[in-house]
Amino acid sequence: MANAKILLLEDDANLNETVTEFLEDEGYEVVSTYDGYEAQDKIYESKFDLLLLDVNTPGIDGFTLLKEARENEVVAPSIFITSLDGVDDLEKGFNSGCDDYIRKPFVLKELSIRIETLLRRGFFHEANELISIGDGIEYNTKSNELLVNGVAETLGNKESALFKLFMQHPNEVLSHERIYKELWDYDEDPSDTALRTYIKNIRKIIGKDRIVSIKKQGYKFTSK
Repeated sequence: MANAKILLLEDDANLNETVTEFLEDEGYEVVSTYDGYEAQDKIYESKFDLLLLDVNTPGIDGFTLLKEARENEVVAPSIFITSLDGVDDLEKGFNSGCDDYIRKPFVLKELSIRIETLLRRGFFHEANELISIGDGIEYNTKSNELLVNGVAETLGNKESALFKLFMQHPNEVLSHERIYKELWDYDEDPSDTALRTYIKNIRKIIGKDRIVSIKKQGYKFTSK
């Protein structure tokens, strides 16, 4: 899914560089780290769409890092990349909260397929990349773009993330607190004024009646 933000933890400099360059060429934004403590700091500084973690790393190992992240409500899907091949290691990895596991050495194309599969799960295995919203408006689950008559509309980063959240949870009331948690990084102060502006800009594209304000609760995107 183009524009998705990925955290990479890999202490092998050559592999880190290779994976980073490959994923950036695929259209992803990659934040690369080389030890567990550095990765830990990044996880709590920014919102990531996916975590790509080596296991045997300096500082904090990948298993411990992810387990602690899950305990602190970090929900981004994760893939372990490791040379460990025992069943016990596999079990430990999944018990720590990972979604997938790829053993070294691996083919970069396979990694790309696994990443895209996890990122698309937010849309419950929607058969088509394009979800129709009506009136010539579609949402591309692969590129995270809002299309009007086939032409992509320009959305800011937070507007794009907000609309993706609405599309993942149609007809569900999303509280202000939940939206703040999803859109704003840990070092940012959520803004109700900014949120109202994002809602207004999206309504200009899809129609004001498609996003309903629920007094003192939040917002709800109404599907067809």
